[in-house]
Amino acid sequence: MEKPQYRGTLHCFQAIIKQESVLGLYRGLGSPLMGLTFINALVFGVQGNTLRALGQDSPLNQFLAGAAAGTIQCVICCPMELAKTRLQLQDAGPARTYRGPLDCLAQIYRQEGLRGVNRGMASTLLRETPSFGVYFLAYDVLTRALGCEPGDRLVVPKLLLAGGTSGILSWLSTYPVDVVKSRLQADGLRGTPRYRGIVDCVRQSYQAEGWRVFTRGLASTLLRAFPVNAATFATVTVVLTYARGEEAQPEGEAVPTTSAAPAGPTLAQPSSL
Repeated sequence: MEKPQYRGTLHCFQAIIKQESVLGLYRGLGSPLMGLTFINALVFGVQGNTLRALGQDSPLNQFLAGAAAGTIQCVICCPMELAKTRLQLQDAGPARTYRGPLDCLAQIYRQEGLRGVNRGMASTLLRETPSFGVYFLAYDVLTRALGCEPGDRLVVPKLLLAGGTSGILSWLSTYPVDVVKSRLQADGLRGTPRYRGIVDCVRQSYQAEGWRVFTRGLASTLLRAFPVNAATFATVTVVLTYARGEEAQPEGEAVPTTSAAPAGPTLAQPSSL
C-alpha cells in the first residue's frame, strides 16, 4: 500500500501493455493451460458421480456434490495457481527467476520440498469447497428458472447467461479467501516471508489496509469470470446433450423427484456426467 503500482484494473491493463506489450497480459499462461483440462475433468466427473451417489437431484445435493468436486480438484489447482502466481509476479526479461510453470514448481520443490509445492493448500480448500457448491447450485437453479430445454432457439444464450452468472456468484461467495490464498502463495517471492499462516495473513492485511484489501482485484476477476464460466458450462451441457440425444437417462442416474418436473426429454445437465 505504501507504493501502489496500479490504480485499478484499467490502469493495470494499460501499464502492462505499455511496459511489456500485449504478450505481458499472457504471463503465466502455461500453468493454467496444463492444469485446466485435468481440473475440469475432475470437477464435472466428481460432481456428477457424487450427485448420483446421493440419489436425489435436490438443491442441497447439488451444493454438496459441487463442494466435493471443489475439494478434490484442489490437488491440481493449488500447485497450478502457485506456479501461475509466481510467474505473473516475477520480473520480466533476463532477471526472471522461472522459465515456465514446470521450472517454477521444480525450483520450489528443490528449495522447500512437497510442502512448498502445496503452499496455500488450506486456503485453497477454504475457497474451492464452498465456491464450487455455490457454482453448481446456482447453475442448476438458473437453468431451471430460465427454462433451458432442447429445441428452444434461445437455449445457448440462456446457458451462457446461467453459466456466466454462476461463475460470478461463485467468486463473490469466497473472494476474500482468494485474496489471502494469493498473498500466501506470493509470500517470500521478493524478500523475507511475512506471514505465518492464514490467520496471521488476515490480521496483517487488515491492519495495514483495512477491509477493502479483501476485495482487491475483484473487478478484474468478475470481468474474467463471466465469459470463462459461460463458455465452460454451455459447452459441457451442449456437448453432453448432443452426445446423448433424447435417450432415457442411464440406470442409476439421479433424477428430479418433484412432480412438477416437465415430461419428456430435458436438457442434459453437467451433473449427468
